[in-house]
Amino acid sequence: MERSPSDITRLLLDLSRGAPEAFDRLLPVVYGELKVLAGAQLRRERPDHTLSPTALVHEAFLRLVDQQAVSWEGRSHFFGIAARAMRQILVDHARRRTAKKRGRQHQVTLSTDPAIATPIPDDEILGVDEALGRLAEVDPRQARLVELRYFAGLSIEQAADVVGVSVATVKRDWVLARAFLQRELTRA
Repeated sequence: MERSPSDITRLLLDLSRGAPEAFDRLLPVVYGELKVLAGAQLRRERPDHTLSPTALVHEAFLRLVDQQAVSWEGRSHFFGIAARAMRQILVDHARRRTAKKRGRQHQVTLSTDPAIATPIPDDEILGVDEALGRLAEVDPRQARLVELRYFAGLSIEQAADVVGVSVATVKRDWVLARAFLQRELTRA
């Protein structure tokens, strides 16, 4: 049964208020969208990646509902935090798999188009994560945008909705964030 964004917002508000049944009602409503996000992200991972979209969704969802201090503001807020959770899961996974193989240069395109996306090596994921931390110190909104676009595969329009700015601002921030990250990754 398809639910509207307002249904998701209502369930999230119930969850924030501590309604125990909200958790059980929320997963079926958001599961499909989370699985699409996870699938898009994993298509850019190595072909032999051990996480499946289902596993990534389940792990991310468990992290989301385990957050006691979050006051859910609505659907966009939820999917924005879901993007961050998926990013952290993939980074943690890459850290576990990667030996310290620094010294190779990578050309990072930060493409979010699944049709042209190529597998991302673990060391590149870690490099992007470190550079993203530096970007967050300079411009938190641009860092958030990279999380939403690169790690969660959201479109420009979806990211604008989550961040709460215009599409034009997202496009401008996206160009600047990619340039910053490319410069940081080249230095590394």
